[in-house]
Amino acid sequence: MTTAEKNYQEIGIPKLMIELGIKNRMAVPKLIKIVINCSLGEAIADKKVMEKMSVQLAAITGLHPVVTKAKKAISAFKLREGDVIGLKVTLRAKRMYDFLTRLTGVALPRVRDFRGVPNRGFDGNGNYTLGIAEQTIFPDLDYALVDKIRGFEATFVTSAQTDDQAKALLTLLGLPFEK
Repeated sequence: MTTAEKNYQEIGIPKLMIELGIKNRMAVPKLIKIVINCSLGEAIADKKVMEKMSVQLAAITGLHPVVTKAKKAISAFKLREGDVIGLKVTLRAKRMYDFLTRLTGVALPRVRDFRGVPNRGFDGNGNYTLGIAEQTIFPDLDYALVDKIRGFEATFVTSAQTDDQAKALLTLLGLPFEK
Protein backbone atom coordinates (compact mmCIF):
# COMPACT_ATOMS: atom_id res chain seq x y z
CA MET A 1 0.00 0.00 0.00
CA THR A 2 1.45 3.36 -1.03
CA THR A 3 1.62 6.31 1.35
CA ALA A 4 -1.06 8.21 -0.62
CA GLU A 5 -3.41 5.25 -0.40
CA LYS A 6 -2.59 4.74 3.29
CA ASN A 7 -3.29 8.43 4.03
CA TYR A 8 -6.61 8.15 2.20
CA GLN A 9 -7.62 5.06 4.20
CA GLU A 10 -6.55 6.33 7.63
CA ILE A 11 -7.08 10.10 7.43
CA GLY A 12 -9.10 10.83 4.30
CA ILE A 13 -12.09 8.57 4.76
CA PRO A 14 -12.95 9.81 8.29
CA LYS A 15 -12.44 13.42 7.19
CA LEU A 16 -14.67 12.99 4.12
CA MET A 17 -17.35 11.27 6.25
CA ILE A 18 -17.55 14.36 8.46
CA GLU A 19 -17.20 16.89 5.63
CA LEU A 20 -19.81 15.28 3.34
CA GLY A 21 -22.12 14.05 6.12
CA ILE A 22 -21.82 10.38 5.17
CA LYS A 23 -22.49 7.80 7.88
CA ASN A 24 -21.40 4.63 6.08
CA ARG A 25 -17.65 4.22 5.47
CA MET A 26 -18.31 2.29 2.26
CA ALA A 27 -20.32 5.19 0.76
CA VAL A 28 -17.35 7.58 0.89
CA PRO A 29 -16.20 8.53 -2.64
CA LYS A 30 -12.95 6.99 -3.84
CA LEU A 31 -10.66 7.30 -6.82
CA ILE A 32 -11.30 4.34 -9.14
CA LYS A 33 -8.87 4.96 -12.00
CA ILE A 34 -6.90 7.57 -13.91
CA VAL A 35 -7.10 7.46 -17.70
CA ILE A 36 -4.35 9.22 -19.67
CA ASN A 37 -5.39 10.08 -23.23
CA CYS A 38 -3.19 11.56 -25.94
CA SER A 39 -4.72 12.48 -29.31
CA LEU A 40 -2.26 12.50 -32.19
CA GLY A 41 -3.89 13.78 -35.36
CA GLU A 42 -0.47 14.14 -36.97
CA ALA A 43 -0.04 10.34 -36.73
CA ILE A 44 -2.13 9.97 -39.89
CA ALA A 45 0.69 11.52 -41.95
CA ASP A 46 3.68 10.26 -39.92
CA LYS A 47 3.52 6.82 -38.29
CA LYS A 48 6.71 7.37 -36.26
CA VAL A 49 4.92 10.00 -34.15
CA MET A 50 2.85 7.24 -32.57
CA GLU A 51 5.94 5.21 -31.66
CA LYS A 52 7.74 8.22 -30.13
CA MET A 53 4.76 9.30 -28.02
CA SER A 54 4.15 5.68 -26.98
CA VAL A 55 7.67 5.51 -25.52
CA GLN A 56 7.16 8.86 -23.75
CA LEU A 57 3.82 7.85 -22.20
CA ALA A 58 5.33 4.54 -21.09
CA ALA A 59 8.12 6.46 -19.33
CA ILE A 60 5.63 8.78 -17.61
CA THR A 61 3.07 6.17 -16.52
CA GLY A 62 5.03 2.93 -16.27
CA LEU A 63 2.58 1.11 -18.56
CA HIS A 64 2.59 0.54 -22.31
CA PRO A 65 -0.19 2.64 -23.95
CA VAL A 66 -3.05 1.18 -25.98
CA VAL A 67 -3.60 2.51 -29.50
CA THR A 68 -6.97 4.19 -30.16
CA LYS A 69 -8.57 4.23 -33.60
CA ALA A 70 -11.08 6.50 -35.32
CA LYS A 71 -14.66 5.29 -34.91
CA LYS A 72 -15.95 7.03 -38.02
CA ALA A 73 -14.61 8.75 -41.12
CA ILE A 74 -14.43 12.57 -41.28
CA SER A 75 -13.46 13.81 -44.74
CA ALA A 76 -12.65 17.36 -43.57
CA PHE A 77 -9.83 15.95 -41.41
CA LYS A 78 -8.78 13.36 -44.04
CA LEU A 79 -9.66 10.71 -41.48
CA ARG A 80 -10.88 7.21 -42.32
CA GLU A 81 -12.60 4.79 -40.00
CA GLY A 82 -9.99 2.63 -38.29
CA ASP A 83 -7.10 5.11 -38.63
CA VAL A 84 -4.78 5.23 -35.62
CA ILE A 85 -5.31 8.62 -33.94
CA GLY A 86 -4.23 8.37 -30.32
CA LEU A 87 -2.90 6.55 -27.28
CA LYS A 88 -4.52 5.67 -23.97
CA VAL A 89 -3.26 4.35 -20.62
CA THR A 90 -5.52 3.29 -17.74
CA LEU A 91 -3.92 3.40 -14.28
CA ARG A 92 -5.41 1.58 -11.31
CA ALA A 93 -4.42 0.70 -7.73
CA LYS A 94 -0.73 1.27 -6.88
CA ARG A 95 0.27 2.77 -10.25
CA MET A 96 -2.66 5.20 -10.03
CA TYR A 97 -1.59 6.49 -6.62
CA ASP A 98 2.07 6.65 -7.72
CA PHE A 99 1.11 8.74 -10.75
CA LEU A 100 -1.09 11.02 -8.62
CA THR A 101 1.76 11.54 -6.14
CA ARG A 102 4.23 12.41 -8.94
CA LEU A 103 1.67 14.70 -10.61
CA THR A 104 0.79 16.68 -7.47
CA GLY A 105 4.19 16.59 -5.77
CA VAL A 106 6.64 16.98 -8.63
CA ALA A 107 5.10 17.75 -12.04
CA LEU A 108 2.53 20.47 -11.28
CA PRO A 109 4.92 22.53 -9.13
CA ARG A 110 7.29 22.61 -12.12
CA VAL A 111 4.70 24.44 -14.25
CA ARG A 112 5.57 28.10 -14.66
CA ASP A 113 3.09 30.55 -13.07
CA PHE A 114 1.04 27.68 -11.67
CA ARG A 115 -1.96 28.88 -9.66
CA GLY A 116 -3.84 25.61 -9.34
CA VAL A 117 -5.77 23.31 -11.63
CA PRO A 118 -8.97 24.76 -13.12
CA ASN A 119 -12.35 24.11 -11.48
CA ARG A 120 -14.16 23.72 -14.80
CA GLY A 121 -12.97 20.17 -15.62
CA PHE A 122 -15.83 18.34 -13.89
CA ASP A 123 -18.36 16.46 -16.02
CA GLY A 124 -21.40 16.57 -13.72
CA ASN A 125 -21.07 12.92 -12.67
CA GLY A 126 -18.11 13.21 -10.28
CA ASN A 127 -15.28 12.78 -12.80
CA TYR A 128 -12.57 15.36 -13.46
CA THR A 129 -10.45 15.89 -16.58
CA LEU A 130 -7.20 17.82 -16.42
CA GLY A 131 -5.42 18.97 -19.56
CA ILE A 132 -1.65 18.89 -19.38
CA ALA A 133 -0.04 21.11 -22.03
CA GLU A 134 3.47 19.62 -21.97
CA GLN A 135 4.73 16.14 -21.31
CA THR A 136 8.08 17.60 -20.25
CA ILE A 137 6.83 18.58 -16.76
CA PHE A 138 7.42 15.00 -15.66
CA PRO A 139 11.02 14.44 -14.53
CA ASP A 140 10.73 10.71 -15.34
CA LEU A 141 10.81 11.60 -19.03
CA ASP A 142 14.25 11.72 -20.61
CA TYR A 143 14.57 14.85 -22.77
CA ALA A 144 16.33 12.82 -25.46
CA LEU A 145 13.00 11.05 -26.13
CA VAL A 146 11.11 14.31 -26.72
CA ASP A 147 10.97 15.32 -30.38
CA LYS A 148 8.09 17.79 -30.06
CA ILE A 149 6.08 19.27 -27.18
CA ARG A 150 2.75 17.48 -26.98
CA GLY A 151 0.01 17.55 -24.40
CA PHE A 152 -2.39 14.99 -23.06
CA GLU A 153 -5.32 14.79 -20.70
CA ALA A 154 -5.73 12.90 -17.45
CA THR A 155 -9.25 11.89 -16.42
CA PHE A 156 -9.79 11.10 -12.74
CA VAL A 157 -12.70 8.65 -12.50
CA THR A 158 -14.26 8.63 -9.02
CA SER A 159 -17.18 6.90 -7.35
CA ALA A 160 -18.57 10.31 -6.29
CA GLN A 161 -22.18 11.09 -7.19
CA THR A 162 -21.71 14.87 -7.53
CA ASP A 163 -18.97 17.25 -8.58
CA ASP A 164 -18.78 18.69 -5.06
CA GLN A 165 -18.03 15.26 -3.61
CA ALA A 166 -15.43 14.64 -6.32
CA LYS A 167 -13.77 18.00 -5.67
CA ALA A 168 -13.61 17.27 -1.93
CA LEU A 169 -12.04 13.87 -2.67
CA LEU A 170 -9.48 15.18 -5.16
CA THR A 171 -8.56 18.09 -2.88
CA LEU A 172 -7.98 15.62 -0.08
CA LEU A 173 -5.78 13.51 -2.38
CA GLY A 174 -3.61 16.58 -3.05
CA LEU A 175 -4.89 18.06 -6.32
CA PRO A 176 -4.45 21.85 -5.91
CA PHE A 177 -7.54 23.62 -7.29
CA GLU A 178 -7.69 27.33 -8.17
CA LYS A 179 -8.97 29.64 -5.45
